[in-house]
Amino acid sequence: MPDNNMPTEFPEQPQSPPGLTGKMQPIPDHGEDSYVGSGKLNGKIALITGADSGIGRAVAIAFAREGADVVVSYLNEHEDARATAELVEGAGRRCLVIAGDITDEAHCQTLVQRTVDELGGIDILVNNAAFQRTYAELTDISSEEWDTTLRTNIYAPFFLSKAAVPHMEPGSSIINTTSIQSKSPSPELLAYATTKGAISNFTAGLAQMLGSKGIRVNAVAPGPIWTPLIPSTMPPEKVSTFGQQTPIGRVGQPAELAGAYVLLASDQGSYMTGAVVPVTGGEIMI
Repeated sequence: MPDNNMPTEFPEQPQSPPGLTGKMQPIPDHGEDSYVGSGKLNGKIALITGADSGIGRAVAIAFAREGADVVVSYLNEHEDARATAELVEGAGRRCLVIAGDITDEAHCQTLVQRTVDELGGIDILVNNAAFQRTYAELTDISSEEWDTTLRTNIYAPFFLSKAAVPHMEPGSSIINTTSIQSKSPSPELLAYATTKGAISNFTAGLAQMLGSKGIRVNAVAPGPIWTPLIPSTMPPEKVSTFGQQTPIGRVGQPAELAGAYVLLASDQGSYMTGAVVPVTGGEIMI
């Protein structure tokens, strides 16, 4: 089981975005010592964005231990990405580590093509990478940052899905990471929350578009999860009590989301498409 003995308050630990795992106190639990696979994804090939750390790393570990080869897509957090790759390879699976900016459509196309060329296909696409910043005032959000948030969080899933679908066979799966913010937006996360609402609608529409091809499209909606985005993008006073508002009363660990992604990627989720699976610590999504 994941380590649920997290403190309810955290020390000040400011970082520059997008943040690094090794500087976090405490270090998140990605399932390194707890996730045990049972062959649910044997022989599958998965491309995961934002797989260097946080939820993406937890998904990469779980997928590898379930039998999938994994592409670790990330921006520039080289140390974190290498650590994820070592965990994938430690499970006996092949791993590609590819840095680059997914706001660039050409890079998204390259990610998919390298996956197909070097690993032999693509069965699972996990659109997980995200850009987030906090602002108290609308006038503090620049047009450039608004554009970066939309391009990272919603353009990139479109670019990647468009590139991947022609290579996908029936039974393949696209999984998007949305958020509790899609239904309960925090005003200081205006741009981020806007994109998460868009991702939920993108998921629902794409699921209907691809259903006849046998390609399933679903999303996971995390609540407050302890990842590098939190200390690197949120005010210290928010970080110190992060997750306390949930009915469970604590922050979630990345490892606690891995099972939802495995379900949606595997044959056990074969009749699920267009769904948003909440993993929110009890916060209600209405």
